[in-house]
Amino acid sequence: MNLMQYQEIIKQAIEAEQESYDFYKAVSDNTRNSYLKELFADLAKEELEHKEILENYLKEDVVAKLSFAEVKDDYQIAETVDKPKLSLDMRPADAIALAMKEEQKAMETYYRLAKASLDPEQKEVFNQLAEMEKGHKVKLEAVYTNMAYVEVW
Repeated sequence: MNLMQYQEIIKQAIEAEQESYDFYKAVSDNTRNSYLKELFADLAKEELEHKEILENYLKEDVVAKLSFAEVKDDYQIAETVDKPKLSLDMRPADAIALAMKEEQKAMETYYRLAKASLDPEQKEVFNQLAEMEKGHKVKLEAVYTNMAYVEVW
Protein backbone atom coordinates (compact mmCIF):
# COMPACT_ATOMS: atom_id res chain seq x y z
CA MET A 1 0.00 0.00 0.00
CA ASN A 2 1.46 3.37 -0.94
CA LEU A 3 1.17 6.57 1.09
CA MET A 4 -1.64 8.01 -1.04
CA GLN A 5 -3.74 4.83 -0.63
CA TYR A 6 -3.05 4.86 3.07
CA GLN A 7 -4.14 8.49 3.36
CA GLU A 8 -7.29 7.73 1.35
CA ILE A 9 -8.24 4.94 3.76
CA ILE A 10 -7.78 7.33 6.68
CA LYS A 11 -9.96 9.91 4.92
CA GLN A 12 -12.65 7.26 4.43
CA ALA A 13 -12.36 6.34 8.11
CA ILE A 14 -12.83 10.03 9.01
CA GLU A 15 -16.00 10.11 6.90
CA ALA A 16 -17.24 6.92 8.58
CA GLU A 17 -16.61 8.41 12.02
CA GLN A 18 -18.61 11.51 11.01
CA GLU A 19 -21.46 9.34 9.69
CA SER A 20 -21.47 7.35 12.93
CA TYR A 21 -21.53 10.59 14.92
CA ASP A 22 -24.45 11.92 12.88
CA PHE A 23 -26.41 8.69 13.35
CA TYR A 24 -25.71 8.37 17.08
CA LYS A 25 -26.54 12.03 17.67
CA ALA A 26 -29.82 11.72 15.77
CA VAL A 27 -30.82 8.60 17.70
CA SER A 28 -29.87 10.25 20.99
CA ASP A 29 -31.84 13.37 20.11
CA ASN A 30 -34.92 11.40 19.02
CA THR A 31 -35.24 8.65 21.60
CA ARG A 32 -37.30 9.02 24.74
CA ASN A 33 -35.52 6.21 26.57
CA SER A 34 -33.07 7.92 28.94
CA TYR A 35 -30.61 4.99 28.94
CA LEU A 36 -30.47 4.87 25.13
CA LYS A 37 -30.30 8.68 24.95
CA GLU A 38 -27.20 8.66 27.17
CA LEU A 39 -25.64 5.61 25.48
CA PHE A 40 -25.96 7.08 21.99
CA ALA A 41 -24.83 10.54 23.16
CA ASP A 42 -21.69 8.94 24.64
CA LEU A 43 -21.06 6.97 21.45
CA ALA A 44 -21.50 10.14 19.38
CA LYS A 45 -18.95 11.96 21.54
CA GLU A 46 -16.44 9.13 21.20
CA GLU A 47 -16.88 8.99 17.41
CA LEU A 48 -15.98 12.69 17.23
CA GLU A 49 -12.89 11.94 19.30
CA HIS A 50 -11.91 9.16 16.88
CA LYS A 51 -12.42 11.54 13.96
CA GLU A 52 -10.15 14.08 15.64
CA ILE A 53 -7.45 11.46 16.22
CA LEU A 54 -7.54 10.51 12.56
CA GLU A 55 -7.56 14.14 11.37
CA ASN A 56 -4.56 14.92 13.57
CA TYR A 57 -2.87 11.79 12.31
CA LEU A 58 -3.07 13.11 8.76
CA LYS A 59 -1.46 16.37 9.92
CA GLU A 60 1.33 15.02 12.11
CA ASP A 61 4.55 13.21 11.23
CA VAL A 62 4.89 11.55 14.60
CA VAL A 63 2.00 10.02 16.52
CA ALA A 64 2.16 10.01 20.31
CA LYS A 65 1.46 6.59 21.76
CA LEU A 66 -1.98 6.33 23.25
CA SER A 67 -2.96 3.96 26.01
CA PHE A 68 -6.37 2.31 26.36
CA ALA A 69 -7.58 -0.74 28.21
CA GLU A 70 -8.05 -3.80 26.06
CA VAL A 71 -11.68 -4.79 25.60
CA LYS A 72 -12.38 -8.41 26.44
CA ASP A 73 -15.39 -10.71 26.12
CA ASP A 74 -16.36 -10.02 22.52
CA TYR A 75 -19.29 -12.40 22.03
CA GLN A 76 -19.44 -11.57 18.30
CA ILE A 77 -23.19 -11.05 18.26
CA ALA A 78 -22.88 -8.31 15.63
CA GLU A 79 -21.40 -10.85 13.23
CA THR A 80 -24.63 -12.90 13.38
CA VAL A 81 -27.12 -10.05 12.90
CA ASP A 82 -28.22 -8.70 9.52
CA LYS A 83 -27.61 -4.99 9.02
CA PRO A 84 -30.94 -3.11 8.99
CA LYS A 85 -31.57 -0.12 6.73
CA LEU A 86 -31.07 3.29 8.32
CA SER A 87 -34.23 5.12 9.34
CA LEU A 88 -35.03 7.38 12.26
CA ASP A 89 -38.32 5.49 12.51
CA MET A 90 -36.59 2.16 13.08
CA ARG A 91 -37.25 0.06 16.15
CA PRO A 92 -34.70 0.54 18.95
CA ALA A 93 -33.39 -3.01 18.52
CA ASP A 94 -32.83 -2.33 14.80
CA ALA A 95 -31.02 0.94 15.57
CA ILE A 96 -28.73 -0.92 17.93
CA ALA A 97 -28.21 -3.72 15.39
CA LEU A 98 -27.22 -1.12 12.78
CA ALA A 99 -24.86 0.57 15.23
CA MET A 100 -23.27 -2.81 16.12
CA LYS A 101 -22.66 -3.55 12.44
CA GLU A 102 -21.08 -0.12 11.88
CA GLU A 103 -18.81 -0.55 14.90
CA GLN A 104 -17.83 -4.01 13.66
CA LYS A 105 -16.99 -2.56 10.23
CA ALA A 106 -14.89 0.24 11.77
CA MET A 107 -13.11 -2.22 14.07
CA GLU A 108 -12.21 -4.48 11.14
CA THR A 109 -10.97 -1.51 9.08
CA TYR A 110 -8.67 -0.32 11.87
CA TYR A 111 -7.33 -3.83 12.48
CA ARG A 112 -6.52 -4.12 8.75
CA LEU A 113 -4.77 -0.74 8.81
CA ALA A 114 -2.78 -1.81 11.87
CA LYS A 115 -1.77 -5.06 10.18
CA ALA A 116 -0.59 -3.17 7.08
CA SER A 117 1.36 -0.56 9.06
CA LEU A 118 5.12 -0.83 9.08
CA ASP A 119 5.69 1.93 11.61
CA PRO A 120 5.21 0.64 15.20
CA GLU A 121 3.59 3.87 16.43
CA GLN A 122 1.24 3.90 13.47
CA LYS A 123 0.35 0.26 14.12
CA GLU A 124 -0.34 1.08 17.78
CA VAL A 125 -2.70 3.97 16.92
CA PHE A 126 -4.78 1.79 14.60
CA ASN A 127 -4.85 -1.11 17.05
CA GLN A 128 -6.08 1.26 19.76
CA LEU A 129 -8.75 2.73 17.48
CA ALA A 130 -9.85 -0.83 16.66
CA GLU A 131 -10.05 -1.65 20.37
CA MET A 132 -12.15 1.46 21.02
CA GLU A 133 -14.56 0.46 18.25
CA LYS A 134 -14.61 -3.06 19.68
CA GLY A 135 -15.55 -1.54 23.02
CA HIS A 136 -18.46 0.28 21.39
CA LYS A 137 -19.52 -2.94 19.68
CA VAL A 138 -19.43 -4.88 22.95
CA LYS A 139 -21.53 -2.21 24.73
CA LEU A 140 -24.08 -2.25 21.94
CA GLU A 141 -24.16 -6.05 21.90
CA ALA A 142 -25.04 -6.07 25.59
CA VAL A 143 -27.92 -3.65 25.01
CA TYR A 144 -29.03 -5.56 21.91
CA THR A 145 -29.07 -8.85 23.79
CA ASN A 146 -31.32 -7.34 26.44
CA MET A 147 -33.66 -5.76 23.88
CA ALA A 148 -33.80 -8.39 21.16
CA TYR A 149 -33.73 -11.50 23.33
CA VAL A 150 -36.06 -10.56 26.17
CA GLU A 151 -36.86 -14.23 26.71
CA VAL A 152 -33.43 -14.69 28.33
CA TRP A 153 -34.31 -12.32 31.16
